[in-house]
Amino acid sequence: MTTPPSDLTTRLRLAGHTDPQALDRLMRGIAAAPESLAGPEWLDLVQPGADPATRSALIDWRARLAAVDDGLGIAPAPSARLADLRAELRRRGLDGFVVPRADEHQGEYVARQSQRLAWLTGFTGSAGLAIVLSDRAAIFIDGRYTLQVRHQVDVDAFVPLQIPEQSPEAWISANLPKGAKLGFDPWLQTVDGEQRFARACARAGGSFVATEGNPLDAVWKDRVPPPLGAVRLHDEVHAGESSESRRARVGRIVADKGADIALLTAPDSIAWLLNIRGGDLPRTPFALGFALLHADGHVDLHMDGRKLLPATRAWLGNAVTLAAPDALGDALDRLATAGKRILIEPSTAPVWAARRLAAAGGQIVRDADPVALPKACKNAVELAGVRAAHRRDGAAIGRFLHWLAREAPSGRLREIEVSDRLQRFREDTGALRDLSFDTISGAGPNGAIVHYRAAPATERTLEPGSLYLVDSGGQYLDGTTDITRTIAVGTPSAEMRDRFTRVLKGHIALATARFPVGTTGSQLDALARYHLWQAGLDYDHGTGHGVGAYLSVHEGPHRISKAANSVALMPGMIVSNEPGYYKTGAYGIRIENLIAVRDVEIAGADRRYLEFETLTLAPIDLACVAPELLNEAERAWLNAYHARVFEALAPDLEPEARTWLRSATRPL
Repeated sequence: MTTPPSDLTTRLRLAGHTDPQALDRLMRGIAAAPESLAGPEWLDLVQPGADPATRSALIDWRARLAAVDDGLGIAPAPSARLADLRAELRRRGLDGFVVPRADEHQGEYVARQSQRLAWLTGFTGSAGLAIVLSDRAAIFIDGRYTLQVRHQVDVDAFVPLQIPEQSPEAWISANLPKGAKLGFDPWLQTVDGEQRFARACARAGGSFVATEGNPLDAVWKDRVPPPLGAVRLHDEVHAGESSESRRARVGRIVADKGADIALLTAPDSIAWLLNIRGGDLPRTPFALGFALLHADGHVDLHMDGRKLLPATRAWLGNAVTLAAPDALGDALDRLATAGKRILIEPSTAPVWAARRLAAAGGQIVRDADPVALPKACKNAVELAGVRAAHRRDGAAIGRFLHWLAREAPSGRLREIEVSDRLQRFREDTGALRDLSFDTISGAGPNGAIVHYRAAPATERTLEPGSLYLVDSGGQYLDGTTDITRTIAVGTPSAEMRDRFTRVLKGHIALATARFPVGTTGSQLDALARYHLWQAGLDYDHGTGHGVGAYLSVHEGPHRISKAANSVALMPGMIVSNEPGYYKTGAYGIRIENLIAVRDVEIAGADRRYLEFETLTLAPIDLACVAPELLNEAERAWLNAYHARVFEALAPDLEPEARTWLRSATRPL
């Protein structure tokens, strides 16, 4: 039963909920959103200030709605789903269909109702794509998921192929029959992506055809509705700048790019611009929606109004006009016919929007999201908040590492128990809103799986003589954290210490880099890899990703990686510093701190230079370090870092943990 008890219905009717069907729809949307570690804040959308009995009844009702089976969580997915999709495609006159993992916003996390790839195949990785033809199907993943895809997907039904060795476009060219129509949902394909796939279809003699409605949605009968997480204001005490100022500032950028209006499709851009945070997606405080930012700073916010608390509506003010999500098409039509120039980002905006504008005769300006760069450059208030979040988070990590040092030698700890304990230490701060991503807790060989996620069927014991890798982070009102530590359980081998120290040397090289303004992360990436390269070793992930301020733990447009990136590092940007080494079947090593770009004065410098400030505060396991491999400068950096860690964290730790920390941060 998912209907509310009669006494709850009576109480809610007295509180103004006179339409039972509307209330049911509201609760189903609330149940479709994740519940963060901050607690049931969604209650304010239903009954602010509810008495304890009403709160308890509502929480129970939501729990029952959230437990209703929507078909997700089954791996491999039942074969009938693929058969049903193929039947629907035949009914529509299509010969195939593209099923991306992405939703309309192209973000890292997607709502339950948008997890189409997982429903069809069983694959739950954060990136992937399936192509279904009448007689064959393939699923495309990157190197992070080569093992996971074979565990979760029926490989007889979907052939797993790894990008970039085999691209979807190349597979289409080789497998799409001549004259065939390959369908796609124009809301889920970007402008750039549609062009690539259309060219591939043309090479095969076929066509890439936009569908009216998603055929997979037509056969996913128990799909949940869009999520309704509460949208709250993000106070200026944390944002450091008013929404009015931000809107005016970015509006000028839009005008400078030759546009009248920008279509914003990224939820974090909207959250930053309007100083709001939401709860529609896991691990990220986003509210799903679209926005039209006018050059004069006015915003048309296309978002379900049921998510906005009264205080949030008042906070947005008259300069933000709320409109229904399904009114976006008509709004684009009006702007196009009025001769307005609309900026869209081709790499992230749905091709649906570009086609709608083109059909109405609109003028499209193709350029980057105008919010992305200002958002990446944190102001002084945001940086102060991030530092405070890292001190708080560091104390939780310190307590965790002390507990781990005491308990791990028993040889009884397992990966899930350990990550759960780490979460509790963060919750004990009283400030944790949520984790910033699902914790990676990998013991021994599992640590070599870069994006490993512990499960009862795969978790291992932390065994003596092994390495344990834990990559975790927290979401706090004043900042987002992300830290990886590799810890020796017992005595590490000489090889482990050699590899760890080479990773550490690369970490230090990047942390201490000074570079002229205009330098990109791609130009610095080799610093982190150099000492591994000298031993014929490397790692296959990027060295650093941008991080938001109580936003996404993965934020652009900057990064540090081998891949070319034209965005220069700028003061206020936060980026991770996380070189690693992974020996398949044996162990994994990664050392990750967050670092912020700042100005540096260099006597006699010929131009303006920048450097990094290390934000993360937690000891690096000295048991894994081979001191003879460190030069004097590297040793000095590690000692100074550890002295700073002790000074910052010791006052917040209990005596026993403080004593442990003193030893863990002792100078080499």
